[in-house]
Amino acid sequence: MGVGPGDPELVTVKGVNALRGADVVVVPVMDTGERGRAEATVLHYVGAEKIVRVVFALNERTDRARREAAWDAAGERVAGLLREHAAVAFATIGDPNVYSTFTYLAQTVGALVPGTVVQTVPGITAMQDLAARSGAVLTEGTEPLTLVPVTAGSAVLKEALHGPGTVVAYKFGRQAAEVAEALRESGRLDDAVWGSALGLPEESVRPAGELDGAPLPYLSTLIAPARREGGRGGKL
Repeated sequence: MGVGPGDPELVTVKGVNALRGADVVVVPVMDTGERGRAEATVLHYVGAEKIVRVVFALNERTDRARREAAWDAAGERVAGLLREHAAVAFATIGDPNVYSTFTYLAQTVGALVPGTVVQTVPGITAMQDLAARSGAVLTEGTEPLTLVPVTAGSAVLKEALHGPGTVVAYKFGRQAAEVAEALRESGRLDDAVWGSALGLPEESVRPAGELDGAPLPYLSTLIAPARREGGRGGKL
């Protein structure tokens, strides 16, 4: 289930019911052990005794063998919980079907425990939250919306920025300088906005024009709205 980008008030009623109805709630953590955003959000609705922390190689980008070993270990842990409990919830930030660790876990658990019934509870995404907090409009009329993870490289973002519609970039904090340059090259810097730690005390929502090339938090989100001409309803 998705628990949103960090603000506990953005967990849906269905999500809260799923958390409270589960026997245990699994939350992903890095191998360094610190509390993640999903766990912090879940703790607003259930007690710590109900939470099971499972290690994922969330920050592993280069060692595929290590990453897949972590997925396998996490799957084994959750499969064991499913053999002991009737209902196990897995909490992930944002939405479970948008760049989520849940995808890999569900595949692994499905192979280990055939017949497992998976129910997905959608969550509010960072781009929706940033649009609401900044006043940026994601789409109008017939405009397309392109979502790009900058972990795929800045070239993918540059290509999207030269296309039509609004472009949203996820996970761009470590490549903030390249992102700022891509916005300048495409002429889309002035209307763009970025945000991080949405809904948390350290929240930052600012114009992209203030990007100075310094690294930002990894889970930063950027919205570059579509070029809009012709006044109200011009894209209908």
